[in-house]
Amino acid sequence: MEQQKKQVPLVESRLRHNILEMPAEIRQASGIVIYGRRIKSLVFTTDLAIIKNCDADAVFAVYPFTPQQSISDAIIKASYIPVFCGVGGGTTQGLRTVSLAKDVESQGAMGVVLNAPINNMNLLAVAKSVDIPVVITVVDEKTDIGARLEAGASILNVAAAAQTPQLVRSIREKFPEVPIIATGGNRPDTITATIEAGANAITYTPPSPQEMFKTMMAKYREL
Repeated sequence: MEQQKKQVPLVESRLRHNILEMPAEIRQASGIVIYGRRIKSLVFTTDLAIIKNCDADAVFAVYPFTPQQSISDAIIKASYIPVFCGVGGGTTQGLRTVSLAKDVESQGAMGVVLNAPINNMNLLAVAKSVDIPVVITVVDEKTDIGARLEAGASILNVAAAAQTPQLVRSIREKFPEVPIIATGGNRPDTITATIEAGANAITYTPPSPQEMFKTMMAKYREL
């Protein structure tokens, strides 16, 4: 007799039922197990309202400003899911990235994220200063992946826009075991293509609160 597929119980509150759901295609990914927790989907945002109302496995808190301890502290305290914090690597380099990495580790971050321009010596200094995964961003095929791994990178974050699936596939052929997080875009086909290329986890950029409000306001106007 075939075993019947078990139905997953669904528990909701009276008010908090309208959450941002990650694309179902991300569930195809293998995930990356960190400290016993499997991470498949990472919501790419610093918006606390979205962080508190989504079903992502983790938060990818990287933003286009100089990293600040007060920002990472607020996000980690407000989030009920693990947070990967950006600690520089572009404009912010050197000892400050080491200091920021140590700070976010003490605040409770699951991992630190470094931008692509950081040099290997700086990457090594960060990796030796913390006991949480160090995620290095990869934006093109010119990156020496082997050197990045030797310098202490634990996970690759592939962000090559439309070329992401191709870059993931190229890396996976040379480094079959390396954990890869990658941007999957906002379409089911691009997410699936990125996973099939070899990504273990996907970062998902959610719509803005303003965009989500449009749908809600349209419903309100119909009442």
